[in-house]
Amino acid sequence: MNWATIGTIYAKELRDTLRDRRTLISTIVIPTVIMPALVLGVGKVTTAIVSKAKVEVPRVMVIGGADSPGVRAELEKSGRFRVETATVDWKALISDKKVRAAVEIPAGFEKALDTGSAPAITLYDYQNELKSGLAVERLRDFFTGLRDRTTARLLAERGLPASLARPFAVAQQNVVPQEKVGGNLFGGIVPYFIIILCLMGAMYPAMDLTAGEKERGTLETLLCSPASRTEIVLGKFLMVLTGSLAAVMFSLISLGGTLLVVRASLSQGPAAAALGPNTPTIDPLGIVGVLAMVLPVAVLFSACVFAISLLAKSLKEAQSYLTPLAFVAIIPCMVGLLPGIELGTGLALVPIANVSLVCKEMLSGVWHWGYIALIFGSTAVYAAAALALATALFRREGVIFRT
Repeated sequence: MNWATIGTIYAKELRDTLRDRRTLISTIVIPTVIMPALVLGVGKVTTAIVSKAKVEVPRVMVIGGADSPGVRAELEKSGRFRVETATVDWKALISDKKVRAAVEIPAGFEKALDTGSAPAITLYDYQNELKSGLAVERLRDFFTGLRDRTTARLLAERGLPASLARPFAVAQQNVVPQEKVGGNLFGGIVPYFIIILCLMGAMYPAMDLTAGEKERGTLETLLCSPASRTEIVLGKFLMVLTGSLAAVMFSLISLGGTLLVVRASLSQGPAAAALGPNTPTIDPLGIVGVLAMVLPVAVLFSACVFAISLLAKSLKEAQSYLTPLAFVAIIPCMVGLLPGIELGTGLALVPIANVSLVCKEMLSGVWHWGYIALIFGSTAVYAAAALALATALFRREGVIFRT
């Protein structure tokens, strides 16, 4: 095996790939654009939607409460709601998002307040719907305030201090460094996108260098050269690996620049006053660790897509073969997004899922060196097996000249 020959084939494929606009888009443009679009675009849209929902005066319905006019009047005067008497179809109105929430005031509620033993208030909402949740939160705040004011009044009438109803407060304080907070917050989604981009970066070069050359009829010319089949497949494989790693590198550079912009914007104005020193960050060493762990994954993906593309007769057929592979990769990637799943020996041997979990830990500043070595080693073994399969397929005439 002559490495100079492999380098020559690699350089030739690299020049051809740089002329392919579709490959450049998949390996450079999309990875560079997707991170700012996700972090800034989605974040800005989400903030705008939530802000708009917060300033909206929600329409709420009151069930009962005919003998509690004071409570209802106070609810209307608060200016935080559009209060209406409930109709028989109030549940359907909430379901259709025409009414945001409803509150049931039991009979005799206002009179029972003076005795300190009023019956429970029931709130009705559209679960997990943003505007309904905000409306119920406002209703809860209103009745909690009413309860506190009633308690203070009853205690004052009996000559007792208001603090008697709440003799102590419960404080909560974070003891974890902000790197761990940021890693726990973003550590699942960052590896998810990096692994998916790693696969996408390998797909188009692999299809073009195998099924694409079959369509163009240029593969036979390369096979007539003095280079061996192994040298040819390694030269092409290195080009596919370059595409995969390029997608990862551009996505990480884009992510780093985006996070710097976000951090600079949060360090000024009202956001800085609100967050103070509690701005979540990501451990920089974690990014280096992610790069190291992505290397065997890139080799694995590159070898897999190269082998699968070899079986195709055309680019269209290669795309139909590789599309299911994207779904196969997404499923284990989602393990890192699920709450409560921790890295263990069993998961450390599951391809893709192991890398997603360990990258999440590293971005949080947690380094399980035993698991890291096991994951890196097992992924390298899987990658070597996939590369051996690709080499074996390239040596078969029935695969190379399949038409």
